Amino acid sequence: MSRHQFLFEPITCHAWNQDRTQIALSPNNHEVHIYKKSGNQWIKTHELKEHNGRITGIDWAPQSDRIVTCGADRNAYVWSQKDGVWKPTLVILRINRAATFVKWSPQENKFAVGSGARLISVCYFEGENDWWVSKHIKKPIRSTILSLDWHPNNVLLAAGSCDFKCRVFSAYIKEVDTKPAATPWGSKMPFGQVMAEFGGAGSGGWVHSVSFSATGNRLAWVSHDSTVSVVDTGRNMTVSQMKTEFLPLLSVIFVSETSIVAAGHDCCPMLFVYDDRGSLNYISKLDIPKQSIQRNISAMQRFHNLDRRATTEDRNATLETLHQNSITQVSIYEGDKKDCWKFCTTGIDGAMTIWDLKTLESSIQGMRIM
Repeated sequence: MSRHQFLFEPITCHAWNQDRTQIALSPNNHEVHIYKKSGNQWIKTHELKEHNGRITGIDWAPQSDRIVTCGADRNAYVWSQKDGVWKPTLVILRINRAATFVKWSPQENKFAVGSGARLISVCYFEGENDWWVSKHIKKPIRSTILSLDWHPNNVLLAAGSCDFKCRVFSAYIKEVDTKPAATPWGSKMPFGQVMAEFGGAGSGGWVHSVSFSATGNRLAWVSHDSTVSVVDTGRNMTVSQMKTEFLPLLSVIFVSETSIVAAGHDCCPMLFVYDDRGSLNYISKLDIPKQSIQRNISAMQRFHNLDRRATTEDRNATLETLHQNSITQVSIYEGDKKDCWKFCTTGIDGAMTIWDLKTLESSIQGMRIM
């Protein structure tokens, strides 16, 4: 495990470049900072300043090397590097509320932006005007979109929202997409078609994060009622849900076709496995705290310490976990959703941690990434 403290401010969101030598992150304000790895150090190389509201989403396209950002100022920008300088291109989002999340499609010819305007803007490039235009998916969304993830076929789009629902839409745009082949989610895919809808029948919570598996046949999401859910198209769209004893999870990602890593307000990533019988199981927390050594101190020394700290309790403010506050995002660092070796977390404590799944496998009893 390697941990790096970038800032004292929270890291709202982050994105990696293709070879993982650079990371773009937002320090909870209107700027994007790009850091480059130099030896064991991270050196700030660029600051992207175009937004005038807090940045809520960043995604870095690996092949085209373009960064897309969105923010509370209701804008999104696509950044391209020319002669060592990042230049923004405007995106015509046509929304009247804050943008909340952004994600490039697998082929990088379009991206989706979620917003508080109860809609998803699917954006593609219009060459003659040199800007990005959008089409809106509106129905049946009833609240703010919190998370998005693309299916590997570049057409289907999963969305989690504050109306307690997780939905799969078709984001087929005839200007940029070839006609998609039939999938287990359905065969007819006109733009805006609801392919599937889960959750929200009198229970649940805001859907904080969604993730398709590598094949696109499974979909996982985490909700504010501390549940983790997985749906499998091979099992007639049966939802396997697990109510955990933890604080709500904020981010989820597949690290293999059956294994899921999620993290959130408990400041610690956790591993879940979806087994052959179609049930979801909690395996382990992945942050094993080092045992703190309790020194035997006299009563006199104890009261002296309390007096010095001006507290009535002998309280240790540092957590045993590597992250000292909620984890806001989990991303793949090495490998892919089919076979991930290392993943990365960033959090409200301003830190970034890289976790090695193979090392964790050997150190945690009974843990196996399938």
